[in-house]
Amino acid sequence: MKKTLLALAAIAASSASFAQSSVTLYGVVDASLESVKGDKTVTRVTSGNLATSRLGFKGTEDLGSGMKATFNLEAPVTVDTGAAGSTFWDRQAWVGIGGGFGELRLGRTDSSIGDIAGNVLSAQAYDDLKLLGTRGGDSYRRVSNAVTYLLPTLVPGLSAQLQYSTGTGGSATPAGEVAGSSEGKAYGLSVKYAAGPLSAGLGYLNAKDESTGTAVKDKANATLVYAGYDFGAAKVTGYYDAETTGLNSKRFTLLGAKVAVPVAPNFTVIAGLSTARNTEGSAAGDDNVQITTIKAIYDLSKRTAVYGMFTNVNNDTGTLYGVSGGPTVSVADKTTHGIAVGIRHAF
Repeated sequence: MKKTLLALAAIAASSASFAQSSVTLYGVVDASLESVKGDKTVTRVTSGNLATSRLGFKGTEDLGSGMKATFNLEAPVTVDTGAAGSTFWDRQAWVGIGGGFGELRLGRTDSSIGDIAGNVLSAQAYDDLKLLGTRGGDSYRRVSNAVTYLLPTLVPGLSAQLQYSTGTGGSATPAGEVAGSSEGKAYGLSVKYAAGPLSAGLGYLNAKDESTGTAVKDKANATLVYAGYDFGAAKVTGYYDAETTGLNSKRFTLLGAKVAVPVAPNFTVIAGLSTARNTEGSAAGDDNVQITTIKAIYDLSKRTAVYGMFTNVNNDTGTLYGVSGGPTVSVADKTTHGIAVGIRHAF
C-alpha cells in the first residue's frame, strides 16, 4: 500500500512538473507556380511567396514567481526542392527569460526594424521592401549575436523593444564579432501600437562599418514607420522607409500604401502601390522605381489558403529591379513583373 501511494505521489509530482513547461512544434508549407519576367521569362514551382516555408520549435517553462524561460528554434525550408537554408536555424535561434520586467533574449532573431517589415507589412519576394533590398526587408531582416529586450506592456496595445548585436551576420557584414573593430555591430529599437481599428509603429536600425574590409567608416541607418486603420469595409495602411545608401550618396526613400478589402468572409484582396526614390543614391535623379502589387487570398480553413499575386516593377533609366530571386534584369528603364498562384498550409 505504501509503495502504491509513493508511486502515485511520484506520478503526480511528475505531471505537475510537465504542466509547468511546454514545447510546440509548428510550421508553414507554402508552394506556388509562378512566371517571372526579367531579361527573360521563367516559369517554375517555387517556395514561400505568400509566407516563408519553415519548421520551428518554441517552448516556455514556468519558473515561478512570475518568471518564465523561453526559447525558439526556426529553420527555413524550400518546398520546391526540399532543401534547408545555408544556415539551418536561420530564422530564429534564441533563448530568453521573462517576468514583470519584460523579456530578455539572446541569439539570432528578427531585427527591430525587420520585425515591422516582415511581420507587419510583409517582406516576401513580391513585396517592395524585399525586392528593393531595404535593410528591414532584406539585408538586416534578422540579426545574429543579438541581445533583445522586450519591454513590459505598460499600456494596452503598446509594445516596444531595444536590441544590440555584437555581430549582425547580415549580407553586408561579418557573420560574427571582429576583434578590435566595430564591423558588424548594430543597435535598433521598435515601438508598435495596435488597439481596435488603429495600428501604428516605428522601427530604427543603426549599423556600424557596414562596408567590411575598408578603411572608411560606412555607417548605415534606416527608419521605417507605418500607420493603419481598419474601416471595416477596408483596412488602409501607409508606410515610409528612409535609409542611407552609401558614402556621400542621396538618401533612399520609399513611400507606400496598401488597401486590404474583405470581399467575402474567407476572401481578401490586398492592393499596394509604392514609389522609391534614390534607390542607388544617384545625384542624377534617374534611379526611381514604382511598384504595384495585388494579392488575392482565399482561406479554405483556419490553416489552409489558396492565393494569387501579381507584382509590376516600373524601373527608371538607372535601375534594374525585379521580383526577388527572379531572372536577372540588365536593361534599365524596363518594366518587369511576376505572377504566382499557390497554396499555403500552417500547422
